[in-house]
Amino acid sequence: MSTIKIAIASGKGGTGKTMIATSLAACLDKHVPVQFLDCDVEAPNAHLFLKPEIDSLQAAVILIPEVDQDACTACGKCVEVCEFHALAQMEDQILLFPQLCHGCGSCQRVCPVSAIHETPRQIGNLRFGKARSGIRFLTGDLTISEPMPTPIIRQLKSHISGKSMVTILDSPPGASCAVVATVHDADFVILVTEPTPFGLHDLKQMLGVLEQTGSPGGVIINRVGIGDVRVEDYLEHTSYPVMMKIPYLAEIAVVLAKGEVFSDKFPKYQAEFLDLFQEIKRMIKSEQQVCG
Repeated sequence: MSTIKIAIASGKGGTGKTMIATSLAACLDKHVPVQFLDCDVEAPNAHLFLKPEIDSLQAAVILIPEVDQDACTACGKCVEVCEFHALAQMEDQILLFPQLCHGCGSCQRVCPVSAIHETPRQIGNLRFGKARSGIRFLTGDLTISEPMPTPIIRQLKSHISGKSMVTILDSPPGASCAVVATVHDADFVILVTEPTPFGLHDLKQMLGVLEQTGSPGGVIINRVGIGDVRVEDYLEHTSYPVMMKIPYLAEIAVVLAKGEVFSDKFPKYQAEFLDLFQEIKRMIKSEQQVCG
């Protein structure tokens, strides 16, 4: 059984992305097998709402070069091929700056005397567990001071199981490489925004990302009432529909501040999230028919 991958993203932080992701997971958990990936590995917070029991921990590593200085001829080819300036040549020695290394392996491949071999370096952790009645929960955390979340996201996604009917990926905020790594192979992307100038500006950035990845998507507008209708006016001229609107209410902020799932405390939205999932399936099927 193939899993339907739904990514929840936003152009900016604080729009309610995790609120939507955890609510959708909680509602679907009652009906279909679900797995949840918190891909915001620099600041994971979905566990505060879904409260999983973590039962497994795995190191997240990248392979970085180690230079055998005795075998090295200081030809400099490894330095030339490194696009990230992780290697530098000082006279007859090759120096490595490990935090700049992306683990691409190019230096090892071009070394004419096989003086470079790769060694693992831990940059964070992957955590696995179960939440609620049966949600398979996966999350990662990037070690403080490490600059690259993308390898952890890729390793986290490598553990996606086809046994779950639905996979929900809670993306990092923004439109960075980490976001692209999260959404690039999603079957559908929900963009969460707010009706403010900042919300519209950053929504446009994410719509540009979806245009590049080719992922079908739709938009949820959160905190309706704090701004204006410019977001909706803009979306009328795109192919991305408004799939849900959630009003700005102090009561919602209180629920989230307590670490409670939005759809649990506002049960009238449970039917809306189930309808949202049905509409997503319909749009995915339609997209597949067009592409096929």
